[in-house]
Amino acid sequence: MAAKIFIFGSINGQLQSAFSKLSTVHAKNVFSFAIVTGNLFGEGQDDEQLTALLAGEIQIPCPTYFTVGTVPLPAQVVERIEKDEEIAPNLHYLGKRSVTKTSEGVRIVTLGGLLDPAVVAGQSQEQHLPFHTEGDIKSLRGANNADILLTTVWPSDVWKNSAKAREQNLTADAIPTSQAIADLCAHLKPRYHFTMSPDTFAFEREPFFPESRGDDDKDKGIDVTRFISLAPWANTAKAKSMYAFTLNRETIFSPPVGSTLTPFYKPAAAQKRTADDAGFSRFANGNHENDRRRRKHQRRERSPPPGPERCFFCLSNPNLPTHMICSIGEEAYLATAKGPLPSAETFKSQGLDFPGHLIITPTPHIPSLNVAALAESGEDVKKTFKEMTRFRESLQGMVSKQSKGKLGAVTWEINRARNIHIHWQFMPVPAEMVRKGLVEAGFQVLAKDTSIGKFVSKEFETADEVPGDYLRVWIWAEEEGDAEKGGAEGGQVISKSLLLQIDENVRFDLQFPRKVMAKLLGEEGRVIWQDVGQSVEEESKDVAAFREAFKEWDFTL
Repeated sequence: MAAKIFIFGSINGQLQSAFSKLSTVHAKNVFSFAIVTGNLFGEGQDDEQLTALLAGEIQIPCPTYFTVGTVPLPAQVVERIEKDEEIAPNLHYLGKRSVTKTSEGVRIVTLGGLLDPAVVAGQSQEQHLPFHTEGDIKSLRGANNADILLTTVWPSDVWKNSAKAREQNLTADAIPTSQAIADLCAHLKPRYHFTMSPDTFAFEREPFFPESRGDDDKDKGIDVTRFISLAPWANTAKAKSMYAFTLNRETIFSPPVGSTLTPFYKPAAAQKRTADDAGFSRFANGNHENDRRRRKHQRRERSPPPGPERCFFCLSNPNLPTHMICSIGEEAYLATAKGPLPSAETFKSQGLDFPGHLIITPTPHIPSLNVAALAESGEDVKKTFKEMTRFRESLQGMVSKQSKGKLGAVTWEINRARNIHIHWQFMPVPAEMVRKGLVEAGFQVLAKDTSIGKFVSKEFETADEVPGDYLRVWIWAEEEGDAEKGGAEGGQVISKSLLLQIDENVRFDLQFPRKVMAKLLGEEGRVIWQDVGQSVEEESKDVAAFREAFKEWDFTL
């Protein structure tokens, strides 16, 4: 079974809160082990927390490995290390310079501390001070390979060829790096290289691969490395300080989508070509005609769907616009929509001073809400559906109360086998339109006009209950007599679930629900979401207004 691994940025002595968080996520995911990058203990270590840890009073739910970072280890910890005693249950010191193979067979190569400029030769004679030597680095080359490379210092030039690094303006001036560690990484070709971030930011580089092995070694596959540097735990900037993944140790034969040539590539002097001159060709062999044919052929192939690290709906995506996230539950989260169909003015007369276009998304990276899709993550599909429904019903109650019953809501789900990440879209609608049947009619008419089928009334939960692809629409509003109650007292409601099964032979427009709602709301000029994109300031303002209105209904608080 593949190892599930959890990674922390520097904990800096915040032992109780960090391991409490690990216990929470471990209960759901059952990690094989965890690793702390950088500093487990802080410079001004809280004696009370340290004492509790050493006494076994702080629960560590799974084997957790750490090394020395930029600050010395506490004297009590060093004493136990030197006596070869247990530091605490489930807590294991990797050493400053080591090669470790876990019980799952995961190979971890570790180099803790900063380079000691006072030592010009030889290896460290101790294993707990936050300094290493050039000799320590060279000795680790003998490991030859690694699943995980763990270092305190960044490798030099890791930002080369990286669009993400350019976006974050990462340069050698701001980040201490080491050419020797870059050479070590290039030699070991680890699947993952983890480091600590020197400030309150996180960086996950695009995966990279070395120059081609050559035709004789093609059957051995290619080595792909993912470099990830995490921010300190509980940092004030709320930068990413945790990372979880399943270690895939299968042979890779083609570079992942979005990957780049290794930043450590050094072309032979005889070639007199830089990585830029080579155009980042993944399999360059000097035959430009064949290269052109290959590129032409590759353009015709469908790219694989993005994984969680590149998915617009995954919390693990380092580029996720986190300022738009409104509420995070156990199984799902709530966020405002980019380029919302309604504007902040659309429902102002009904009592809403924000667009109210929300996205309800399950946290696992799944294309469909069914048992098979969630099986790999170990989640319960019924539990996930229940929490997503709870978000939907909370939103319905909120818009009804805020508008004194003048607003109802429409929520839709497009379920397709080719989805990247399933989600529901929620939007307010005048309750009068629901009461008069205009919302249902709007969906039925456009379906007929576009010849995609007919909606039927059907109540169901997960995709396991309906074969094939479908569009589901929930329509909701309170009865007119309960308008003053605004949902707070549980008044009589109008609620309907419509199902349109999508014929695989008919092209389905993913913007179909948005087009129906645009017609109903008189917002036809806002159909294309890219045309009505907002600034970060505008998006943040809408999120703040929504949170204020939703706090009474937010069950995650």
